[in-house]
Amino acid sequence: MANEAAQNVMIVGNELALVWPDGKEAYIPLEALRRACPCALCKGERDIMGNLYKGPDRPYTPLSFQVVAHRRVGGYALQIDWADRHNDGIYSWDNLKEIAAGS
Repeated sequence: MANEAAQNVMIVGNELALVWPDGKEAYIPLEALRRACPCALCKGERDIMGNLYKGPDRPYTPLSFQVVAHRRVGGYALQIDWADRHNDGIYSWDNLKEIAAGS
């Protein structure tokens, strides 16, 4: 099923641990997760013509890779609060599966 929610989500050391409904587990390094932040500030936004609009890259600090909190957004995603106060990224469950596969 597409965009199927993880049954369990927790921070274990420097990784986000996910347990999927089929019992499979995924572990995503927090640094990889942050660098894959899908928000408009981090990845930019495209207009109807396909032009990408994005501000300048902000430098990462050690706080950029520390999770303060996380919460489910509806039944489709996870939102993460980072220690550097960034929390705009909403990671869909499918997006988290893709990040985990590339980690």
